[in-house]
Order: sequence, then structure tokens, then C-alpha cells
Amino acid sequence: MLGRKTTTGLKAYSEKMRRDWDDRASRNAKHYIADGLAEWNEEEFYASGETTVAQDILTDMENICEARDPKTMRVFELGCGAGRVTRALAGVFGEVVGADISAQMVSLARKALASRPNASVVHIDGLSLGNVPGQFDFAYSCCVFHHVSSYEVITGLVGEVGRLLRPGSLFKFEVQGCEKVKPESGDTWLGVPFTVAQAEKLAADTGFELRYHYGAGEERFWLWFFKL
Repeated sequence: MLGRKTTTGLKAYSEKMRRDWDDRASRNAKHYIADGLAEWNEEEFYASGETTVAQDILTDMENICEARDPKTMRVFELGCGAGRVTRALAGVFGEVVGADISAQMVSLARKALASRPNASVVHIDGLSLGNVPGQFDFAYSCCVFHHVSSYEVITGLVGEVGRLLRPGSLFKFEVQGCEKVKPESGDTWLGVPFTVAQAEKLAADTGFELRYHYGAGEERFWLWFFKL
């Protein structure tokens, strides 16, 4: 069953997420975004974003595009961090809008995207996407929800992404799948785990169809949610 928190509690948690991620961004943004290396240089960091897009996006264009020209598509990235993947997405799609809870990360992303006129970044409150402009043809999120220790926050954000997507469009994202993970309430690094049954309920509760999934029981549990 999904957890219940008061509105005040949710706002307090979102504020904690913002503070924690601002702190991580100020200390070592690249490492906290992609913790495979303790220190990244600029070239390696953004090259890793190209690798992510090659693995997660370019291998799945049939589901993502559904016969559309990617250069005509608007794409939304939830939890864009410093723009590592956003830059790479901008090379594939017509327009990309990223969003992040951390003002520090948003500032870094805007610098990273200065040479990408078809990409922009929005600062969000971590609970809603009301200031994200327009509708989208595809949404993507990686290395984001497995840091969120609230089922209710995740459900709310997935629903908000659904509101931004055109019917039939795909939201491809990952959650924590390892059921051994038991984060403390309020944790902003270890996210709550999902089973397949919980993922199916999440889709039903937010106006999506869970058409595919991969990695159940693992840290990176990928979900293909199609907007009804």
C-alpha cells in the first residue's frame, strides 16, 4: 500500500530533497549524478550521457517515437541534474525540456546547455510540474526515483508527468526494485522499492498502462508507462 503523508509533511520532504541535492551539487555534482567515478572531467561526464542515451533511447526508438520523426518531438526529462543526459537528448530530438528540484543543478545544467538552443531547464518544487510549459511526446527519467523515499511523492510526480504527455506517449523511467532496501523515512538517497504489482498499481493510479518492465528485484527497475 502506498504511504500517506500530510501536505505539510510532503512539503517538508520536498524541501529536504532540495537542500540535500543543492548540497550534493555544491560538493561534487558530477559524482552524485553518476557515481561510477569519484571525479569526472567535463568530456568524460558528458560522454557518459551520450552512452546513456545510446543504451536507453536509441535502442528503443520504436516505442519512443511510434513512427514519428524524432526531430519533430518535444521531450521532457524529469530530474535532469547538471544536464548530463539532457545534452545528449537534444542531439536526437527536436526540443528537450529538463526539470530538477535543485537550483544548483539547474544552474549547472543551463551552463551545460548553452550551446543547445533546443534544450532548456525548469526549476521545480519536487512535488508538481505546474511551471513546465506545454505538452510532450515522450518523457524520460533515470537515476531519480530510486533516490525518493516516499511512494506518495513518486505517485504524484508520475501523475504530473502523465498530465504533460499527449495520449499514447511513453514515459520511460526507473525505480528501485531491490526489496531488501529499507530506507529511513525522509531519506533522499535510498528510494523505496517497487514490486511488479506495485508498479502496475502505480500505472493504474496515474492514468498509464504498464506495457513492459525490466529488472524487477534489481536496483534499476525499468518501467514503460504509456499514457492512456
